[in-house]
Amino acid sequence: MTAMLITGATSGIGEALAQHAASQGYQVIACGRNQEKLDALSKHDNISPLQFDVSDKDATFEALSTCHFDIAVLNAGTCEYVDIEEFETDMFRRVFEANFFGVVNCVNGLLPNLNKGKKLVIVDSMARLLPFTRTEAYGSSKAALHYFTKSLETDLWDKGVKVQAVSPGFVETPLTDKNDFDMPMMIKVDRAAKDLLHGIEKNHQTIFFPTLFGWIMRFMHILPTAVQRRLSLSMRNK
Repeated sequence: MTAMLITGATSGIGEALAQHAASQGYQVIACGRNQEKLDALSKHDNISPLQFDVSDKDATFEALSTCHFDIAVLNAGTCEYVDIEEFETDMFRRVFEANFFGVVNCVNGLLPNLNKGKKLVIVDSMARLLPFTRTEAYGSSKAALHYFTKSLETDLWDKGVKVQAVSPGFVETPLTDKNDFDMPMMIKVDRAAKDLLHGIEKNHQTIFFPTLFGWIMRFMHILPTAVQRRLSLSMRNK
């Protein structure tokens, strides 16, 4: 049975992926901070819990360095928006601690057991593709994470480790529930979990979902910067 380790498995995409992967015959190692949610997940025959906080470097290394897995999906993260009139530097540190350094901590713990045939799947966001309003912290953390993923892909190539990037658009989760703006082409979390597992199994280099929104965002990403700025300003003004 293929073992899939998933961080951020107590909410949103991670939780849905844990349940879907388990239903498809994977042995899931569900990682998260919320012990109550982990206990609920562990009622499934194919899910075992692993409680730790990815922002705690030592606890993360202790939890992951002896963990046996075939696929590791690093999904834990958060989102906070910038108020340019009340600029808060500590908020940037909080977001990067979860979204970027949390993944770095996980990779540090997983590296001893990352060898030929294993997969490392890292979840960033389509927000990295365009300078959206108020996303200075979230978008930059995900852009840094994507670069980190692609650089890892290069350095783990000779070890035979498959590295995949995941760039979701809008997915209905507790994080997006807090948003007070239009979220085009948003999909249900169950659909996102199915698309994510499909992309992992098909060995896609980068996994985008929703599919159409992914194509639109990638097209916008290659437009001249002046055009991107006008688009971003128009969305801000809405």
